[in-house]
Amino acid sequence: MESLSCLVHQTSHFGATSLSSAYGEEVGGGSLLGGLKEVQEMIDFAAKHNITADIEVIPMDHVNTAMERLTKSDVKYRFVIDVANTLKAI
Repeated sequence: MESLSCLVHQTSHFGATSLSSAYGEEVGGGSLLGGLKEVQEMIDFAAKHNITADIEVIPMDHVNTAMERLTKSDVKYRFVIDVANTLKAI
């Protein structure tokens, strides 16, 4: 069995362990986004220049359906799970 790890954070603070890496089967990925300061600068820049993301908001109980759609490549936008409103409904 293979595993996939994807880190989106400051790479100088990377540190992870997993059972699969003990067997030499881990695949890793990462991003050079930086720390909180750099991420905030990026968000501020996007807001200043009206750069937005196309998203599809889904309730938590639709996560399995979203995963099925991902496997079928039936996704146009990024999924964002609406945790706050889902919890209010409970």
